[in-house]
Amino acid sequence: MSIIIILVVILILIAIFIIATYNGLVQSKMKVDNAWSQIDVQLQRRFDLIPNFVETVKGYMTHEKETFEKIAALRTSWANANTISEKAKLDNELSTSLKTIMAVSEGYPELKANQNFTELSEELRNTENKISFSRQFYNDTTTMYNTKLQVFPSNIIAGMFNFKARDLFTVESDEARKNVKVDFGNN
Repeated sequence: MSIIIILVVILILIAIFIIATYNGLVQSKMKVDNAWSQIDVQLQRRFDLIPNFVETVKGYMTHEKETFEKIAALRTSWANANTISEKAKLDNELSTSLKTIMAVSEGYPELKANQNFTELSEELRNTENKISFSRQFYNDTTTMYNTKLQVFPSNIIAGMFNFKARDLFTVESDEARKNVKVDFGNN
């Protein structure tokens, strides 16, 4: 009789362990999804600000037509992007284009004095800061989740229930890592 009780207790403990580990993995996965949605919200906010920003700047920077067209194309691509890596790539390209506009705007005192430009620039700066924080939070959360998937004994439960590792939000191009070079000598 005591062997049966011991076996039942062991089975109950194993079931509690499996349930607790599974629930921990689900919670971590949900945190990753939430962290990604925070990035998505901020990126969407930036894309919503861009048309007003571009229209404000266009009148002053007529020679930056190529940059404006690239930004418009990136906004269109954003709507069609489905994966984190696609959105990360578009985000990196857009960040580079926005850095170019902001750097070039330094050469236009009348543009810098424009109140609409100033307000939109500040909104974009604030949004960029929120995006940076959201990326960092997403990557931290994703790293914790991916670690749970690989460490013993939660890796056994993760494998049993088909949990998959998530991609980190990374800068894929060397171009996005570079500082923007502005040359006013070729105007």
